[in-house]
Amino acid sequence: MLQRPSLPKNTQLMRGAYLLLGLVFLLGQSCVQNSPTSARKAYFAVKGETMGTYYQIRYSGEEKTDLKREIDSLLEVINLEVSTYIPHSTISMFNQGTEAFALTYNPITKTDVDGAPYDNLHFKANLKQSKAIYELMEGYYDPTVMPLVNYWGFGYTEKRKVTQVDSVKIDSLIALVDFDKISWTEETNLLEKELPNMQLDFSSCAKGYGVDEVAQLLTSKGIEDYMVEIGGEVVVKGNNPKGQDWSIAVSLPKAGAGLQEFQRILSLKDIAVATSGNYRIFYEVEGEKFAHIISPITGFTEKSNLLSVSVFAKDCLTADAYATAFMVMGLDRAMAFASQNPDIEAYFIISKADGSMAVSYTEGIPEYLKDI
Repeated sequence: MLQRPSLPKNTQLMRGAYLLLGLVFLLGQSCVQNSPTSARKAYFAVKGETMGTYYQIRYSGEEKTDLKREIDSLLEVINLEVSTYIPHSTISMFNQGTEAFALTYNPITKTDVDGAPYDNLHFKANLKQSKAIYELMEGYYDPTVMPLVNYWGFGYTEKRKVTQVDSVKIDSLIALVDFDKISWTEETNLLEKELPNMQLDFSSCAKGYGVDEVAQLLTSKGIEDYMVEIGGEVVVKGNNPKGQDWSIAVSLPKAGAGLQEFQRILSLKDIAVATSGNYRIFYEVEGEKFAHIISPITGFTEKSNLLSVSVFAKDCLTADAYATAFMVMGLDRAMAFASQNPDIEAYFIISKADGSMAVSYTEGIPEYLKDI
């Protein structure tokens, strides 16, 4: 599990969760044997920084010298639309305002656009897809949780510990959490909030969305085998450099775990996976732990015996959003929901009373498991 990199002070990128999946494959070889009988197949690596963490990509075929520049440009535009850490991003401008917000706003020029409008494609995609998931989750997933995230010291405002919980303040902030009170119509292209202090936060899905967009870029270039990973959210397609399914390792969910301490290795092909957990991003006050997963229902940081959950889906935004929601729901509710949803699978790691760990997973998970 990688630590969040120390980025330059003038770099403003969306901060997200730490890398919660280890990646198990050889990165150092540019060309490897695909299978005992096949011709050698070249694989190339692209690495960089984005969204407050690292990204890494492996792909087969011919080396594309402009690929890193294209990927960096794509991720920069996504950040300019959905990062709450960039003051002039689309989402920040909406959060700071109180009136109807025109989605013709251009975060690059920092102005509304006359004539042909700036489309805010990435912002709208996160808005639409997170709204669809919100409507299925009975309040356990809600991107309007931003005021609470800031209160607990995990948002874009000054990082600080809550030394004394103010329940009255939390109640007032919960009143701002209701995605149904955010509206947007394509005809007017206006985004509106019913309450002036409401704010959006796509950090629970935007990394997954970024992975999906990079994967789509690779597919558009005719690349058939690749792995795309941003801060632990992953999409894999085709085969790895050994001509096999991609091997992705779930990190051991405990504070201080080393980079090579894995709970389980997964064998994946043509799928997305995202992991969420409470064991890395937290602070303690007088022995009490406050983690970064905030319940939109209670307003408090979530506390349960669920250490981490990995969600498998067709796209990484969906996996990312559900992984966060399942941490809020707790094991029983999350397992029931995932088991009834044919489009996802989920793998849960639970803390037992004696300090040991146990696992629980949905019916389709065994096909992804492999021995370490």
